[in-house]
Amino acid sequence: MQDNSFGSNIEPHQHQAGRYGTDPYEPELGTLPNGERDEEAVNKTGTTTIGISTEEGVVIATDMRASLGGRFVSNKNVQKVEQIHPTAALTLVGSVGGAQSFIRTLRSEVNLYEARRGEHMSMQALSTLAGNFARGGPFLAINPILGGVDDEGSHVYSIDPAGGVMKDDYTITGSGLTVAYGTLEDRYEPDMSIEEAQKAAGAGIKAAAERDTGSGNGIYVATVTGDGVDIADYELDELDV
Repeated sequence: MQDNSFGSNIEPHQHQAGRYGTDPYEPELGTLPNGERDEEAVNKTGTTTIGISTEEGVVIATDMRASLGGRFVSNKNVQKVEQIHPTAALTLVGSVGGAQSFIRTLRSEVNLYEARRGEHMSMQALSTLAGNFARGGPFLAINPILGGVDDEGSHVYSIDPAGGVMKDDYTITGSGLTVAYGTLEDRYEPDMSIEEAQKAAGAGIKAAAERDTGSGNGIYVATVTGDGVDIADYELDELDV
């Protein structure tokens, strides 16, 4: 007679985990296998990123520093703003790998949209897509700024790690935001020109670099208009005049 008592004292969950060294019920929805990582060894931008919307277009400014664990400067010339659309740019904030993957994914989706429809994606659609990816994708902790221009005008959005999308006239993200906000609040004007926005953003990045260890080493500025995206680099003192 078959002995049905074999293994009866072992829960299936425990038996499989012990046999294979893994939990068969993992990973759970929304998690990644081998999700534990040495955060001290992950390159992070730390960073200060600023986005300002004007009548003429959008200005996005970032610093250039990447760090390990927030204590060691691992790179002094990181371009933290990238073009992802003919008239839009996105910043890198958080883990470098997650931010780079996020940008590549968005850029691919924008190209696919335009190839299928023969028209540019609107900023409202692009911001919604970015929020959906941030909420559901494996991009670690990111908090980018999206800035762009379409037929409706100039737009600046902050995208939080949970996928929240908030539009504003100007916004700041990153480890130096508290210092940069104080500077930008003093300089921002609703009718400022794009050149004035560049100077105000540069002043905010410079102020953050003075106090935030995750920010510094220079400034990248993306100027977004209906004609496209122009990205240039500056010394910390060049724009604050």
